[in-house]
Amino acid sequence: MSAPARFSHRPQQWAWLLLLLLFLTVQAHTLSAFGQTPPEDSLYLPLVMNGYCPPEALPRINAPYFTGEIPFGQTAVAWFGKVSPSQNYADIRVGYNNRELYVYLAVFDRLLWYDENPSRERLTEWDAVTLLLDTGGGSAVSASSWRFVAQLYGDRSASHRAAYRGGAGGWQPVNIAFDALPGWRGNALNDDSDTDRGWAMGFTIPFSSLGAVSPQASGSRWRMAVILHDRDSRAGPPLPEQAWPPAAGLNNPACWGFLNFGLPVYQANATPGGSVLIRRPDPYSPLVPDADVGGTIRNQCPGDEYHIWNEWGNRNDGYAGDFNIQNQSDVADWPCFAKYYITFPLDSIPPGKVILSAQLTLYQVGSSGEPGQAQPSWIQVLTASADWQENTITWNNAPLAYENIGGTWVNPLSGHPGFPGVPRSWDVAAAAAKAYAQGQPLRLILYSADSDYHSGKYFVSSDTGRGDDHPNWNIAGRPKLEVTWGEP
Repeated sequence: MSAPARFSHRPQQWAWLLLLLLFLTVQAHTLSAFGQTPPEDSLYLPLVMNGYCPPEALPRINAPYFTGEIPFGQTAVAWFGKVSPSQNYADIRVGYNNRELYVYLAVFDRLLWYDENPSRERLTEWDAVTLLLDTGGGSAVSASSWRFVAQLYGDRSASHRAAYRGGAGGWQPVNIAFDALPGWRGNALNDDSDTDRGWAMGFTIPFSSLGAVSPQASGSRWRMAVILHDRDSRAGPPLPEQAWPPAAGLNNPACWGFLNFGLPVYQANATPGGSVLIRRPDPYSPLVPDADVGGTIRNQCPGDEYHIWNEWGNRNDGYAGDFNIQNQSDVADWPCFAKYYITFPLDSIPPGKVILSAQLTLYQVGSSGEPGQAQPSWIQVLTASADWQENTITWNNAPLAYENIGGTWVNPLSGHPGFPGVPRSWDVAAAAAKAYAQGQPLRLILYSADSDYHSGKYFVSSDTGRGDDHPNWNIAGRPKLEVTWGEP
């Protein structure tokens, strides 16, 4: 039976298709408005229709395992939200050992408000965070679903946090052991000063509290989501919530992201067939676009309050000849933080091959701080959840990370090393293989979960030489991807 005949007796299905087409059209226009174009494959578009989120479209955090104490600067990093006078942004850090799961939120927030006499039911009406976990990895609220709420406060406070467990009757309060350590930076809590910078909340959740065995083996998968609550005055009302993933809600684990225990491992066996080096051949070429967002070298650590809340997150610096990667534990210094985006086309790899290895190399030319102040940084590499444009990307409109795939230690430099710089490399084979199989370019992001001050590391971009009399003088310093492929 033909499709028109099959649907002719089911007008509601025509309506569903029309809604789907309308959603995709709006999604495409939205992405275009924010400097992003929908990728050819729908993998990265978190399509939500009637509460359905395709699992392959949902972001994931690959949590690293540590044998002892969890080192803050090596936890997996992810993020969500925006920087504006009325919106908040948050970095997420995640790690685990054989005893507990650690989830940390660093929140950029202009006004900090908490409830002096809180009730469990109203914790989320102030500055607070909700952490959602499902240890069974299911798509519906069940006995394996857990909800942790912690409101901002000056110190640990049992009255400013709560835990719930899912079940047939919905979320039920439970009394289990977990910690939620708050922190903040600014003028003062509960005042109208515009000089606050933000706050933090660190959850430590023993696996025993969840009735779960420590998932030490890589491959274990839970569901996870984070909801950020905001209030900017005593009278209120609460401001709109922001979430990771953006479609996540309390009662729809099917739209929560994935928490994978362990980093991905990629192995491929094939007869070596060839290799290719991919880099921008000329600073004016559209190939290998890259961009720094946030506290770029030209916009690093600005102190003007109007600028940081109204302009900082919306600046584009896509054509700079160098870039910064930076983060730290002191949320007051978030105007120094910077992420780096880069995209490599893979169409120079013949079709039907097997990716054996892929290595990203960046050339470092400097560090922040005075000699002796900076510490090494574990700079992480992640894949981007959508496309973006070099001339429009900003901190606020840049695509979220799809997943983190690994990292490399990068040491500070005591001085300028001369060009092309000091090579630093990352193994990106897992991401390259996935992108190649999907017929997509390799879209990467680099960021860190640093704790130390003066953590900025400076590198040469694809735009080095742009505007110079001899634009290709530093072609050797441009970012490059070296891929080796084999015959299946």
